[in-house]
Amino acid sequence: MPEVLAYATDDKSCQFHKTTITRREPGATEVFFEVKYAGICHSDIHTAREEWGPVTFPLVPGHELAGIVTQVGSEVTKFAVGDKVGVGCFVDSCGECEFCQQGQEQFCTSTEKPVVMTYASTGRDGLPTAGGYSQGITVEQDYVCRIPDEIPFEAAAPLLCAGITTYSPLKRWGAGPGKKVAVVGMGGLGHMGVQIAAAMGAEVSVISQTMSKEADGKKFGAMHYYATSEEGTLDKLRGTFDMVLSTISADYDVDALLGTLKVGGALVNVGAPEKPVDVAVFSLIVGNKIFAGSNIGGIAETQEMLDFCAEHGIAPQVEIIGGEDITEAYDKVVASKVRYRYVIDTSTF
Repeated sequence: MPEVLAYATDDKSCQFHKTTITRREPGATEVFFEVKYAGICHSDIHTAREEWGPVTFPLVPGHELAGIVTQVGSEVTKFAVGDKVGVGCFVDSCGECEFCQQGQEQFCTSTEKPVVMTYASTGRDGLPTAGGYSQGITVEQDYVCRIPDEIPFEAAAPLLCAGITTYSPLKRWGAGPGKKVAVVGMGGLGHMGVQIAAAMGAEVSVISQTMSKEADGKKFGAMHYYATSEEGTLDKLRGTFDMVLSTISADYDVDALLGTLKVGGALVNVGAPEKPVDVAVFSLIVGNKIFAGSNIGGIAETQEMLDFCAEHGIAPQVEIIGGEDITEAYDKVVASKVRYRYVIDTSTF
């Protein structure tokens, strides 16, 4: 069984250290690939710090993986040794339930073969799963995506979460020519949402706390940039947008943002505020408005997103770090001191 180097934390203090983990030999329909780069997602931090509930330690996080196939099982038909591939937030599901059949494997409802997350989950072997902060992983071929040659490895990794997290709702709610879309927040998710919405043909605005990232926002494709720190900003935007995509995890005034929507508009959340938010139902009734959430995407849609990004030259702006930098990077992500996504180079392990 392959042994690979990895970075793990032994408790929720998230003091990462180098270690060795064992991966299973590829089964008949599995591939083993060398992880070249792994993104750091804010949800890694929430999970590792047990802010979303208890997890089993030691923990190897990471659900944004990009690498090269080095072994394939005897019945693998989708990939060959040498292929550029990636894995996102989950690595298995039942494949038979209503949602798996719809291509929404992330919502698998099976109790016998539930969805297996890339880390902090229980694999089919009954052992805890270990994620992308490692130099290799074994995965069922049906849960692996092909990375187009146009996308560099280091840019591909964050697309497996941040890319699909923003692509899926923008597509579902019809971002495109003639539509006005606002992206709230200009962080790891927000800067991807701006690029994707612009490539879809929408007129994109950014709503942020300050104007400090205005130049970046417009570089990524936004036509307008607004700061909530300026008095009356949201009032001035009443009835402006067909869709508002909120990428922030901080508390915010839901009703004020709903007010910026046109009749029939949608406020869609991909960021998760720590505390429950208050919604005045009358804000929804007046104008047939929608208050919704969106959770990543299925495998086919993730592949579609990768191909779309390759076609339109979309890539996250990343800062490459080594394994020894992970602990500090967690603190910087929480403090919003990264532009815009940390990506770990596993050759530094």
